Amino acid sequence: MSEPTIESLRKEVDAINLQLLELLNKRAALASQIGKLQTSQGMTLYDPQREADMLTALQMANQGPFSNATISALFKEIFKASLALEEKEARAKIVVQRKTPDQNTVIELPRGVKIGDGSFQIIAGACAVESFDQMDAVGEVLASEGVQIMRGMAYKPRSSPYDFQGMGEEGLKIARKVADKYNMVVVSEIMDASQIPMFQDYVDIFWVGARNMQNSFLLKALGKIRQPVILKRHFAATLKELLYSAEYIASGGNARIILMERGIRTFNEEVRNTLDIGAVPLLKMESHLPVIVDISHSAGRRDLANAFGRIAKASGADGLMVEVHPNPPVAMSDAKQQLFFDQFRALMAEIKTVTRPEKAY
Repeated sequence: MSEPTIESLRKEVDAINLQLLELLNKRAALASQIGKLQTSQGMTLYDPQREADMLTALQMANQGPFSNATISALFKEIFKASLALEEKEARAKIVVQRKTPDQNTVIELPRGVKIGDGSFQIIAGACAVESFDQMDAVGEVLASEGVQIMRGMAYKPRSSPYDFQGMGEEGLKIARKVADKYNMVVVSEIMDASQIPMFQDYVDIFWVGARNMQNSFLLKALGKIRQPVILKRHFAATLKELLYSAEYIASGGNARIILMERGIRTFNEEVRNTLDIGAVPLLKMESHLPVIVDISHSAGRRDLANAFGRIAKASGADGLMVEVHPNPPVAMSDAKQQLFFDQFRALMAEIKTVTRPEKAY
């Protein structure tokens, strides 16, 4: 019998490669079926215990020449690829997932206001409703600059239970009165599903704050209402987590959702949060929902408002949110980031110098 040659051995390797390819694709098809069943049953796609059991079985069956460490590394890559395939297929069924390049949700609001139609909307107002006089002064300035959406925050979740918590329903009444006076719509942050009936009496846009971004009970309840919802990204949340939170609302029947990027927590101590401007085009790629940028909570300081405003518009975002106060140093909350009226006027002038791109990506 003749000795094997390099060529003959390579032919055997080529044949094995094709066998491995066939088995890998067969395995991927089975993993895809499992993923569909898991999704239909509300189970998570990733099962760390199942992965550990498979690796243990492989290591016990391994007779070499590859070490167990090598076998584990190889199969972890296979597991990773299979999971990525399952997640891609699962995302394709998500309501908030973009299906076509030209699919864009346009939010139509009272008074002819629209978000997501290619315009750049400004949402502005005080961090919190403190009095009628305060809100009336803010409303007058906003109206003079053409702002159509006013913050009317009556409930303030604070880190300390001893800080100002907002005026409650009385604050909503003030916000509604001022908005009607200046022909604007009102957005306000809701804390709990039990507040929905009250909010529907005063508010045009419901706002889900960062703390409640993953409050599934509240999100499901907001899926049953007709009012649009602003969903604010938590500073420690991934974009995938933000989109899945939006899915809780959309799957309930309310797809009128506006995503808000507010910055993420990093080691940078010069700003309150680091503005993740890359989130705007990424969210636009993945979802058909409008995206706005919070330039106040990302910076945490008023002297960066103009720069952040320019960046937000240039990124292709559908708008921005900024806080404004008659006298920021004496504001009941977030005094350092709220703009004086002259600073707000300067911001509005600055934004007009920037052309918003037709597409964010």
